[in-house]
Amino acid sequence: MSGREFFLRRYRELGWEYSEPQLRQAIRINTQNAHKKKVVERLRSRGIELEEISFAKNGYWVCKSKFSIGAAPEYLLGFYSIQEAAAQIPVSLFEDLADKTILDACAAPGGKTVQLADVMRNTGVTISLDVNRKRLTALANQLERCRVRNTIVYEMDATRVSELNVKFDRILVDAPCSGNFAADRNWFHRRTIEDVRRNAAVQREILTECQRVLKADGEMIYSTCSLEPEENELNVDWAINTLDLQTDPIHCYGQRGQTEVLGRKLDASVGNSVRIWPGITQGFFVCKFRRRTET
Repeated sequence: MSGREFFLRRYRELGWEYSEPQLRQAIRINTQNAHKKKVVERLRSRGIELEEISFAKNGYWVCKSKFSIGAAPEYLLGFYSIQEAAAQIPVSLFEDLADKTILDACAAPGGKTVQLADVMRNTGVTISLDVNRKRLTALANQLERCRVRNTIVYEMDATRVSELNVKFDRILVDAPCSGNFAADRNWFHRRTIEDVRRNAAVQREILTECQRVLKADGEMIYSTCSLEPEENELNVDWAINTLDLQTDPIHCYGQRGQTEVLGRKLDASVGNSVRIWPGITQGFFVCKFRRRTET
């Protein structure tokens, strides 16, 4: 099953009526390398106008630019990262990252890895994994450009992370997913529900492995840029009922996760997750887990 009408019908059942997204380019200033005000002033002098993103700390919309913002000297110096606005949310949901041991389970191309280092002020250690060697090159380039010094990079499938024999205070699972139409004009022609189900199964494998290496008092953020409930609310419901995990309430841009999906009732705590429909940002989904506590 596939096609534009098939997916749009599903979105209507989930309570969202399709409208053409008006995506805005965004950056995030790396405050360990530069002062926000000075970066904004320097970019304005080059003809780049910015506007603060209300829901993303250190994030700015690019309102006007005379040239590619990836070609500015300030970008090459690591003063800022080009990072989609919704993608800046997951790292911001962690508590107290300084001096922690972090796992970035699916790290390339590295925007969130750099953001982690920025929030950590290059303290502690982040272990960043990706299964694709070519993508790791992009990750390494990002880390070097942004002067990240607290990160170790491994070519490894996240479903094997326990082989590292490390327990983590915080885990970011920005999972490989089906994506969505807002970021890919050909999405409706390329994706089928079978693709979605395969991706959801891989995500469950990653969640299963990552919860094994999460410390007893640790936190895990799960996010996707998919709109499909199989990869989002249904996976969260599965994790609550299958793994040693519970959700925490989070407060960020978006709306509460669905607790009834396509006629199926889910655990009420799935509502602690957040779903973002395409608009000024691409579609996104995020949930915060921690170890289950006895009641």
